[in-house]
Amino acid sequence: MNKKKVIAKVISQRKIGEGIYDMWIETDLAEDAGAGQFICVYPRDKSTLLPRPISICEADRANGELRIVYRVAGKGTEEFSHYAAGEDIGILGCLGNGFPLKAAEGKKVFLMGGGIGIPPMVQLAKDLRAEGKAAEVKVIAGYRDGQLFLKEDMEKYADVYVATEDGSVGVKGNVMDVIAAGDMRADIIMACGPMPMLRAVRQYGEEQGVEAYISLEERMACGVGACLGCVCRTKKEDAHSHVKNARICTDGPVFLASDVDI
Repeated sequence: MNKKKVIAKVISQRKIGEGIYDMWIETDLAEDAGAGQFICVYPRDKSTLLPRPISICEADRANGELRIVYRVAGKGTEEFSHYAAGEDIGILGCLGNGFPLKAAEGKKVFLMGGGIGIPPMVQLAKDLRAEGKAAEVKVIAGYRDGQLFLKEDMEKYADVYVATEDGSVGVKGNVMDVIAAGDMRADIIMACGPMPMLRAVRQYGEEQGVEAYISLEERMACGVGACLGCVCRTKKEDAHSHVKNARICTDGPVFLASDVDI
């Protein structure tokens, strides 16, 4: 895995929703970037101290470009939102395990994203289509309102179904309501989003006998497994520590849903 800290260049940045920004970065880290992995971005303001983990939305591996889509949530991401083309940006990557593409071979796949968990679905849909091994790929995306960021990007690679909390577009409710409304069925689910959504996906997978992989979000400090600040409970004991914990930054962020206690 090509994991290192580098000074990259901002190619472009634009606002695509309320508090949501879309940035392309020039870096050779793109060559090995996988769907579901993330990078840590270092603020220039040293008072913020820690880097911010941001999922990879898309990778142009041939041209050495990474895309991140993030929501401004605090001082660090607020700083990032002001970066312009040509400026330096410090990043560490590519981190985490990503989604297992081989698990989708010959299967009907649901890619489920909620809120800022939607961006990883772009590269995941792109890779599954490029591999051509999944029998069918559908994206189910949940938004707060009618600001359907990245919908057109995902539609390049898969059929996209939408839920909005306010009912302004698609099914009123969440991603699980889309499945119920359309009586949809899949062999495997790959999901990223807020914890209540991931718990619902895990429960649905258990009830329906559907294999589900979920990407967990957690506050991180180092991003490389050293600080143990982002552990989650697991069903199995770790072979090294002999406790039922896993580090989201290195053992994840993607886990088989049945293996974690959330």
